Amino acid sequence: MESNPALRATQHAQPSRNGNGAYGAGASSAHAMSDAEYAASERTLAKAFRRILPFIFACYVISYLDRTNVGFAALTMNKDLGLTAEQFGLGAGLFFIGYFVFEIPSNLIMQKVGARIWIARIMITWGIFSMGTAFVVGPKSFAAARFLLGLAEAGFTPGIYLYFTHWFPGKWRAKVTAAFLVGIPVANMIGSPISGALLQLGGLYGLRSWQWLLMMEGLPAVLLGVACLFVMSDRPSKAVWLSSDEKRSLERRLELEQGDIGAKHGNRLKDAFTNWRVFVLALINFCGIVGSIGVGMWMPQIIKQFGVGHTTVGWLTAIPYAIGAVVMLLWAKLARRSANCIPHVSGALVVAAVALCVSGFTDAPVLKLIALCFTVSGILAFQATYWAIPSGFLTGRAAAGGLALIVSVGNLGGFVGPSMIGALKQMSGGFTWPLMAIAAILLAGALVTVWLGDPGADVGEPTVAPDALPASR
Repeated sequence: MESNPALRATQHAQPSRNGNGAYGAGASSAHAMSDAEYAASERTLAKAFRRILPFIFACYVISYLDRTNVGFAALTMNKDLGLTAEQFGLGAGLFFIGYFVFEIPSNLIMQKVGARIWIARIMITWGIFSMGTAFVVGPKSFAAARFLLGLAEAGFTPGIYLYFTHWFPGKWRAKVTAAFLVGIPVANMIGSPISGALLQLGGLYGLRSWQWLLMMEGLPAVLLGVACLFVMSDRPSKAVWLSSDEKRSLERRLELEQGDIGAKHGNRLKDAFTNWRVFVLALINFCGIVGSIGVGMWMPQIIKQFGVGHTTVGWLTAIPYAIGAVVMLLWAKLARRSANCIPHVSGALVVAAVALCVSGFTDAPVLKLIALCFTVSGILAFQATYWAIPSGFLTGRAAAGGLALIVSVGNLGGFVGPSMIGALKQMSGGFTWPLMAIAAILLAGALVTVWLGDPGADVGEPTVAPDALPASR
C-alpha cells in the first residue's frame, strides 16, 4: 500500500490524518495510528487474508452445495417419492424457515463461544442432516428433513460475516466478503457436473441415484467441521500464526474502526433491533435471495426441458455460474473503486430482473441459457457488493444481532422463491409466469436499495479501494 496519506483518507468515512501524521477515526493523536502502525496492519491483513480465506471459502462452497443440491436430486427423487412441483417447492423452501428460526440465537451464541467451536458445530450437524435427507420416504419426511437441515445450518453465513468483522476493517472486509461469495458460483460450477454424474449411480448397493448424491455431498461438511477446530482462530489475539507485533497493530486498527462505528450507530444488540435501516436491508436481502435460491433451485428442471440427459443438465447448469463468477469479481472490484456502491448494488438487481424476463418469454434453448447467464451474473454481482453496506455500520453485539437479523429475514426469500415458483408452475403449467414474478421482486429490491442509500457512508474505514479516494484537504 502506498504511504501517501491522501490516498488513504477523506474527511468522513476514511481513517483521517491529524496534525501529528497519524491515522484514526477521531480527531486526536491519542486515538490514531502512526504511518508505521498503519503499514504494519496492512501487511498483517494481507497475511490474514491469505491464511483465512481459502478454508472459509471451502466451507462456504460445501454449505451452498448442500442447501441447493436437492434441485438436482429432484430430477429423479420427485418421481420416486411422488412429489408434485408444489410439494417439492414447499419442502425445499422449508430449509430457510428452519434457518430463520435459529439464525439470531445461533449468531449470539457464536459471539459468546467463538467462531472456531460454533462453526465446527454447525458444519458437523448440517452434514449429518444433509446425508440423512437421503432416507426420506415421502412429502412429509422430505419437508421435515429440509426444515431440520435449516436448523442445523442456521448461523453459518451471518456467523462468517461476523467473523470477518473480528479480522478485517473497511476495504479489506469488502474484499474478503466478495472473494468469499465467489463460493456460490464455484459450488454450482463444481457441484452441477458432479451432481449430474452421481445421478447415474442408481441401483448401486441398493440405493437410488439421488440418495447417493445427497450422502456423498453431505460428507465433506462433517470433515470440514472437524477441521475447523484445528484451523480457525476466533480473533487476531488468539492466532498462533501471528507475532505479538502483528496482533497489536491489527487489533489497534480494528478497535479504531469499531469505536467510530459504535459512536455513530451503537454497538449494543438493541441498537441493531431499533435501527430501521437494518430492517430495510433485510428486505433488500430478501428480494435478492428470492431470485438466487428460486432460480438456483429450479434451474436443473428448467434446463431439463431442453431435452438433454442428466449429465448434460449438470454441465449446462454450470455455465451461468462460471460466467457469473468472473462477473461478480469484476463488479465487486468496480464497486470498491467507487465512492458510492449503491448504483452497483441496485444495478445488478435490475440486470438480473430484465434477463429473467427475457428467459421467461423465450423457448429457444440457446437464448434461454444466455438469458439465465445474465440473470445469474446479476444476482451474484448483487451479492458481491451488497454485504459491504450492513457491515459498514454495524459493530459489536449490534453486528452479531443485526447481521443475523438481515440474513434470517432475507433467507425467508429462500422459502418464498422455490415455493412460489412451484405453486405458479403447477397453476400455469410452465415457467414463464413464475419467472416473471421473481423478476418483479428483484426489481423491487433494486428500487428499495436506491431509496435507502448507504447508511455507513460517513463512518469507519472506507470500502472503496485506496486509489479511488480523493485527497484530503
